[in-house]
This record gives sequence, structure tokens and C-alpha cells, in this order.
Amino acid sequence: MPPSSTAIRRTVEAYLGRHPEERDALAGFLAALTRPDDTAARTITCSAVVVDRQSRVLHIGHRASGSPVVPPGGNVEPEDRTLLAVAVRKVSETAGLGPGTLCLTRQLLGSPLHITVHDIAPNAAKGEPARYHYDFCYAFYLADEEPPGIVLQDEEVSGAQWLPQTEVTSPALRAKLLAAGVDGQPEAVNASALIYDGNGRYLLHLRDHKPGLIWESGSFALLGGGRTHGDESIEGTLLRELSEEVPGLRLEDVKPYAVEAASSIDGLSVPVQVFEARWRGDPGRLALHEGVLLHWFTVDELDRLRLSPEARDLIRRHAAENPPGSEPAAAPPVWDGGSQVVLNGIGVHLHIEDAEGRVLLGLRHPKSKYAGSTWHYLAGRCEQEPALACLVREAREEAGLIIDPADVDLVHVVHVVDAPGSLPLMQLVFRARRWEGTPEVREPDKCLTWQWWQQDELPERLVSYTRTAISAIAEGRPYSQLGW
Repeated sequence: MPPSSTAIRRTVEAYLGRHPEERDALAGFLAALTRPDDTAARTITCSAVVVDRQSRVLHIGHRASGSPVVPPGGNVEPEDRTLLAVAVRKVSETAGLGPGTLCLTRQLLGSPLHITVHDIAPNAAKGEPARYHYDFCYAFYLADEEPPGIVLQDEEVSGAQWLPQTEVTSPALRAKLLAAGVDGQPEAVNASALIYDGNGRYLLHLRDHKPGLIWESGSFALLGGGRTHGDESIEGTLLRELSEEVPGLRLEDVKPYAVEAASSIDGLSVPVQVFEARWRGDPGRLALHEGVLLHWFTVDELDRLRLSPEARDLIRRHAAENPPGSEPAAAPPVWDGGSQVVLNGIGVHLHIEDAEGRVLLGLRHPKSKYAGSTWHYLAGRCEQEPALACLVREAREEAGLIIDPADVDLVHVVHVVDAPGSLPLMQLVFRARRWEGTPEVREPDKCLTWQWWQQDELPERLVSYTRTAISAIAEGRPYSQLGW
């Protein structure tokens, strides 16, 4: 199904995080995305900028104008899962470049390079008023050294040429390209952990079965995931992903092993940095926050699993290079609360009270990975953004509440360890003195309903640290800790 208004709005907000000076130009579009109809979605097209290893940009000749332009945009179709997928499809339809010939840029990671606002004049013959049109332009690198042959597919285009970035025909797009440092050199945008025990076993992760939403859905795979803008390095990507997926996992001798190519949900080529690491723990004792299970497997068992051929070959190659007994087995790592530096997850939470002093809580969806069928603050994990910006975004996306950061105070911090051995979480609770809007369910897959609760009559099924924070705020205490 096509991207939802919520997903489109999230894409625009991420873009404005890098280009805040364009917020006024996109304010009307953001407002339109809050309407129940799909009017805003129908004003969108998506296009692609393809950059080769010489930093040149693919331009396509348009028959109507005769001038070279970047590949024309296309409307969102029902089968397009994301706006990025629209751009990928249009490159294939226009220039014959299949998804596998392209990869994401490390600088943008699938975020729009540029959003163009076009002023469309009224069309009296069709009864159409004046309106704005928005083109989301995405940048891609060529996956291979040599540019593939361009096969023009569209009857409206003719000819193709690669132009230096300084000669890109759109001034705004040219400026964005040069500022982003998009140089055409692919880098790893995904990190995976090849975890082994030194005795011939490898740790594999069974992913949730959500076709179209999760990469390698329903299959066994290595732990890991995609790079984000907040990751300072690809090593940082791996550490962050492990802390989110399996917080209690402590690895030894983590080091780069190989760079492999995989295919994304959209069919793009994905350079993956694989790290090897040793561990000898019991996966059944770990708190798994993503996926179905973790389990040890020997190389002989791989053919019985639903596993990508690339992952199977990778494990076999590593096993051949590291036969059992060829090195000392790793001892189970234990964190003794000493000076070891560990990652702390950061969460933000909204504490608001109505005129009667009641606090707002949401009932989490039964299938939620965390605290299903349990009441909780409006909350979220920080992405590449300050904590306060994350709070404002989550309030708008989850409940339709508009909050001015100037009306927000940090009122409590809960330092939490969910389970013995898991990585700690720093939960920040902010109180908003004022807000606009009435709480409404904007993300029904996460929250079933919002409700105001008297603070002395809180629901029985309430996240423990939420209950702790509410009590502490009433007592004026700024800090508490749980699970240590």
C-alpha cells in the first residue's frame, strides 16, 4: 500500500531537520497532511538523482523541451511502499536502471536530497484551482564501478548524459548536491554481527514475519541493521542496533570481517559491513526486543533454515577459516557494574495534566514489542535529533498534539535496567504547561486509546517506571532508578 500521511510527514520533518530554513515553504503541505483525505498525497511526485563513481549526475533529455534534465518525477502508485520506492521505480521506467544497479548514499541514507515546491497555475478547462506541487528528489549511487548501459524506456525522453555536479541544470538541486558531499563512492550503510562461540556454533536471529515491512522478513539472519544519521561510524551502527535488539548481549573481540552486498526491500544494492565477534552465552536468557528468537546453530544445520544464500555462504566461509579449537574459546562476558563504558538508550516521555489534575496515558497495542496491553506515557526513542525535538515530534505524530518547546520543562529522569544484564535506559520525562489539540489515536498499531487518569487512581497495568515517575513528579523528586 502507498505511504501514509504519517510516514510522509515524518519524511518531511526529517528533511526539515537538515533544512530548517525551508519550513515556511512546506508549512502548507504539512498542514494538508493532517487532513483525513489524501489530497496532499496526490500533490506529490518523486524523482531520482543518480551519481556515478566520477561524481557525475545522470541527466535525461526530454523530448518536449529538448534540454537535459534529471529523470522526471512520477506519481505515487498503489504498489509503492515508500516515497523512496517511487523514485526507484521511476529510474527503472525512465532509464532502464534496475534497483540492483543502485545503492543508498551514506550522506542521505534514503532521506530526500531536495523537496521542490512548484506553483501550478489554475486550469479553468478542468476546473482546477491554483495549487502547489511537491517533488521529493532522492539521491543514489551506482553500485558498480562502470555505469550500466542506459536504456530509455519512456516515449517522452530521448538521450542521456552524465554531467559534473557543477553543471547540474537545476540551481537548487546543484547546491544541495555540492553541500551534501555526495561523491559517488558507495560506503556500508548496514552493519551485521557474525557471532560465533569458537566451537562451531553461530548465533542467528529469527526476524518477525512482516513481508514488505521488514528486511528478510520471517527468515533467520545475523543481528544488525541499517545506519542512521545519528551514527558517527558504521561501528556505532552495530553497537546501537545490538543495544536496541538485544540489550544484554556482551560481545568480545569485535572486529571488521568483510563487506558483503545484499538487497533491500526495494531491491537496492546494500553494502553491509560484517563484524565478527565471539560470545558463549545462553541466548534464552537474553531480553529480545526485536524479532522472534535467538538460537545457536552449527554449520551442518544451515540448510534446514530459511536463510539467505549470502548469509549461508558467509557463515560457511568464516567457519572454514576458524575451525573449532583453532583459538581460545571466549568466556561469557559479565558486566560487574564497574568502569566499563556501555551505551544508554534515551527515551522521551510526555507528562501533561488537564484542568482536573488528571494525567494523560495511552493503552499500548497488544502486539507491541514493549509493554503490550499496558498503559504508558506518550513516549518515543530519540533519533538524530535533540530530546526536546523528539518529544514535540512524537506528540504530534502519536496524538496530534502541538507543543511549543518553550512551554516544556524536564521534570523527572528515570534510569532503568529492564532485566538483569540488559543495557540501561535513560528515560526523560517532560511536562508541557500548554498544548494545542485534543489527544487522538494517530498510530493505531502502537496505541489503542488515550485517556485521562486521576493520579491516585492509576490503572493496574501501568509501565512500572511510568508509575514511579508520576509519583516522583507529584513529590517534586527529579530522579529515580529501577532495576539496578
